[in-house]
Amino acid sequence: MNSSKLSGFIKITMPILLGTAIYAFGLLYFIIPNKLTEGGVTGITVLLNYGFGISPSLTTLVLNIPLFLVGWKMLGGRQIIYTGVGIGSLTFFLWLFELLIDHGWIHPFKTQQDYILASLYAGVTLGAGLGIVFRYGGTTGGSDIIARILNRKFGWSMGQVILFTDVLIICLSLLFIPIEKVLYTLVAVFIASKVIDFIQEGAYAARAFMIITDHAEAIADLITKDMDRGVTLIPAIGAYSKQGKNVIYCVVSRQEIRRLSMIVKSVDPRAFMVINDVHDVQGEGFREG
Repeated sequence: MNSSKLSGFIKITMPILLGTAIYAFGLLYFIIPNKLTEGGVTGITVLLNYGFGISPSLTTLVLNIPLFLVGWKMLGGRQIIYTGVGIGSLTFFLWLFELLIDHGWIHPFKTQQDYILASLYAGVTLGAGLGIVFRYGGTTGGSDIIARILNRKFGWSMGQVILFTDVLIICLSLLFIPIEKVLYTLVAVFIASKVIDFIQEGAYAARAFMIITDHAEAIADLITKDMDRGVTLIPAIGAYSKQGKNVIYCVVSRQEIRRLSMIVKSVDPRAFMVINDVHDVQGEGFREG
């Protein structure tokens, strides 16, 4: 790995480390002490902690390893590498904060009556952590890997798959915690989603890219292979140069914005990009119907 690639890798992984640290802190400082829960695979780790006292760092690692291996085989690409970084760092920071809490160096926020305050702060910290991770092209594994695999194999909407797994896990939490805590959890989940949107710089479902470059085919190939996104090449003629070229049109989700920009700049640093808010997206890889 040359110095420029190493520098780029570090610039992406450092924010992912920060994001997973914030997420792990919110989980152990606000969620678990107040017997709230979460969606997805993280929700399973929380429920296993409530039911059997198993360490969240241990279950996060054990549950995500097979998902990561399947994702590596079926998805490949750089995205799965940053997913591995997210899983590893989340496991580490969960272990670290568990250690600090066990030794009394951190005292979790635990309330007996003001659960709305705990829910609000849990939502802010979890949303901030995930927002940073998503913004820099990473994930924390879990249901995100499942959603990507099902999207690739069956064309199912990633958003719908993630929503289904979140609802399923939160419903299962009724076996371990009272319904009041589940309702407070929904408040935290809602706040987290809004914070993620805020950090991702917008509340829309996607962004549309118009890219003018002399290397359209090379960039389109990278977007297709590395991001598994459809690309349209639109024939165009420069008004000044009178030269024909292809303009790239591509729509991506919020967490893929930075990744797409980096792909374009890696091939053509002088490329001209126009990024537009997309109010509604329907079709393969997005909402169906």
